Amino acid sequence: MSDTRRRVKVYTLNEDRQWDDRGTGHVSSTFVERLKGISLLVRAESDGSLLLESKISPNTAYQKQQDTLIVWSEAENYDLALSFQEKAGCDEIWEKICQVQGKDPALEITQDPIDESEEERFEEMPETSHLVELPPCELARLEEIADLVTSVLSSPIRREKLALALMSEGYMKKLLQLFQVCEDLDNREGLHHLYEIVRGVLFLNKAALFEVMFSDDCIMDVVGCLEFDPSLVQPKKHREFLTKTAKFKEVIPITDSELRQKIHQTYRVQYIQDIILPTPSVFEENFLSTLTSFIFFNKVEIVSMLQEDEKFLTEVFAQLTDEATEDSKRRELVNFFKEFCAFSQTLQPQNRDAFFKTLANLGILPALEIVMGMDDLQVRAAATDIFSYLVEFSPSMVREFVMQEPQQTDDDVLLINVVIKQMICDSDPELGGAVQLMGLLRTLIDPENMLAPTNKTEKTEFLSFFYKYCMQVLTVPLLASTVDEKNCKDLQEGSTKINPVCPGALRFMRRIIGQKDEYYNRYIVKGNLFEPVINTLLDNGTRYNLLNSAIIELFEFIKVEDIKSLIAHIIDNYYKALESIEYVQTFKGLKGRYEQEKDRQTLRLNSRYRRDARTLDEDEDEEMWFNEDGEAIEKSRPEEEFPESFGKYMEAKKVKESDNKENFPKRTPTGSFKFTFSHSAGAANGTNGANCKPVTSPTSAASPNGSPAKSATPPATPVTAMVGLVDYPDDEDEEDEDEEQSPRKRPRLGS
Repeated sequence: MSDTRRRVKVYTLNEDRQWDDRGTGHVSSTFVERLKGISLLVRAESDGSLLLESKISPNTAYQKQQDTLIVWSEAENYDLALSFQEKAGCDEIWEKICQVQGKDPALEITQDPIDESEEERFEEMPETSHLVELPPCELARLEEIADLVTSVLSSPIRREKLALALMSEGYMKKLLQLFQVCEDLDNREGLHHLYEIVRGVLFLNKAALFEVMFSDDCIMDVVGCLEFDPSLVQPKKHREFLTKTAKFKEVIPITDSELRQKIHQTYRVQYIQDIILPTPSVFEENFLSTLTSFIFFNKVEIVSMLQEDEKFLTEVFAQLTDEATEDSKRRELVNFFKEFCAFSQTLQPQNRDAFFKTLANLGILPALEIVMGMDDLQVRAAATDIFSYLVEFSPSMVREFVMQEPQQTDDDVLLINVVIKQMICDSDPELGGAVQLMGLLRTLIDPENMLAPTNKTEKTEFLSFFYKYCMQVLTVPLLASTVDEKNCKDLQEGSTKINPVCPGALRFMRRIIGQKDEYYNRYIVKGNLFEPVINTLLDNGTRYNLLNSAIIELFEFIKVEDIKSLIAHIIDNYYKALESIEYVQTFKGLKGRYEQEKDRQTLRLNSRYRRDARTLDEDEDEEMWFNEDGEAIEKSRPEEEFPESFGKYMEAKKVKESDNKENFPKRTPTGSFKFTFSHSAGAANGTNGANCKPVTSPTSAASPNGSPAKSATPPATPVTAMVGLVDYPDDEDEEDEDEEQSPRKRPRLGS
């Protein structure tokens, strides 16, 4: 027995009556002591774990479908299926099941799916009552046949017997030949009976019947029968749609005739299920489960066959990315890939991974850049659907691709910028496309799914990329809506007019700071983004309003949360403008935090260099070190090895010595003063965003040469080694930690 003969996929039917793939493995039938019987065992081919352990019950109804499927129910609403790679393996397991149950392997179902009460009732009846005798297949007997088919639907055992009868002697094909006769004679009564017959046969839920009905010879007659619904005044024209309107287009010629037939069949059967058949009633909802399975496994087979045809896929991608390809042809190609990706959802996880990796290697992402920028709305919609499949499959794969783009292309045509522009420019009044793209963009920039252990730097690298190349595109409509040329001029000339949308921008900044993420904090510091906030506070004057409270709360949050990087930036650059505000203690509290942190740093540096000095004293006699090769080299002095740190330490030491010799005069409040408020180029030019073209601009609040704008007033000189204005409880905790780490106990800063 070859390894592939018993290779199977395990499926379970979920609550939505869809088959879920549980994995691939190898099946065997063996006696299990714990279950006290012959059981089906499936062990995963990846790690040997047990995917399935199911005892072959004598009373369970097993069905064999499409030569490679075995389906059964183990409990109410718990259906299982084994899909075999080879027919031979399916036959072997089927024979074992039939052997355990004492059934003929020639049957395609081992038991009648009936409940106990019905079974008892039929056991009391004569044996002949189990048989279903079909009337002769004649025009005059169509009404009788229709009544028979309708009457058995409520009885599982009679449905099974009728299915066996219909499959014998080619009865189903004879019925469909009568359809052609009735249509030629315009026999509406006969056509209505045939509608009831075919619909009822579909509800028999028998895979063997489906194989006959959905063959190339019969399927269009089945569709024709279903056009003549007696409840309709005029019959539908489904065949006309399938043969003329919905013509199958081969974007690339398919040389495999079996594959082409399978694609045709799947489309038509899907059309029957979704369009032709009415919504089943509660009584009928489980009658079409086999039809759903038939479509599902057809799709699995199609995707597998296409994926194995490397020549076909290579040619498709070559034409999709070729600039010479006509728009209509490219439209067909992208629609093909949309369906291809949709079908791929039927694959088991490992095969789906291989499928998307194949598409990525062939160049699906650069191809999407082309088609997502096309004017055709249908093409853009299809491309967006494909992009959503890729993002949902692997956000990291998409990120890796886009981070390589700046080396090869301009910012305007980066894939993510194309997505952003499509989101901004969505012409749908309901914004359906924009909402879809917004969800995909949020997935890509969500730090929570950037924590893959295989790439620990992905978060930093991708967010840096996004803020460098994409953020200005995303904010174009915001800047166009919130800043116009007049407001910009007013602010630059020192007018006291307040930007009417400032509270919206303030809430946004407060939300960012609320994240307490140093990445965002560094961005705020780099762009001097506190300048407009402080200018607005000063412009507001002494008015006690919501704007004033919101700004004060922003700084109070920074103080309470002790966000050190922001505190240092605010005090170093803006304290002279803020120290005159005494109606709240917020800014003096920030100053106290700042000075205490400076003292801590000084003491730590002092302790560190005392240790370094002791080490140098002890090793004073050793003037040379030896490297790995035995060569003598001079020892470096602290100021040589750590020039920056040593310089800061010496400067702090001099300031401290100076503090001990003289008292600093008390500071006097300075008057209100302003900072230069710079805008991005897009905002300054009053870009309205109507043409949806992103504006490439320097970093916000940057000078014309791209460097951060300087404060209008030099930052206040920090005073070191001064006692803080307030002794904070959390400061004590940090100092206690320092005392534990220090070799000698130091006096507390507040003493």
